[in-house]
Amino acid sequence: MDNSIFLAKFWGWYLIIFFLILSLNPKRIKQIFNDLNDEKFLIVTSFVAIIVGLLNILFHNIWEPNWKLIITLIGWVSLFIGLSLFIFPARTITILKFINIKLVQVIYTLLFFTGLFLLNVVYEIIPI
Repeated sequence: MDNSIFLAKFWGWYLIIFFLILSLNPKRIKQIFNDLNDEKFLIVTSFVAIIVGLLNILFHNIWEPNWKLIITLIGWVSLFIGLSLFIFPARTITILKFINIKLVQVIYTLLFFTGLFLLNVVYEIIPI
């Protein structure tokens, strides 16, 4: 299977599942923001983000102006956030806390539509 197709499936399903979890249990958003104050949680989260971002970039660093660019950008954003949380934890947490709950809901709704788009590319439910 092509790396682009595999990662489109992975990120598409992940983003939809993430959206459903946060939609059905909005208390999770507040819990995540509260957990950012725990240094152990912060270190583990930053390591996971770095690993996921780096693996995504190593397997898929395609800068073509099509749907493959979305997958590449997800990897770079993950790597950037992971490095930011690890290198500058206090500053990054301040920026993340500046983002209020309503903006987070808008962001994960946009990520939901991104997930639908990626799955549509793979499964061709609606022809583009």
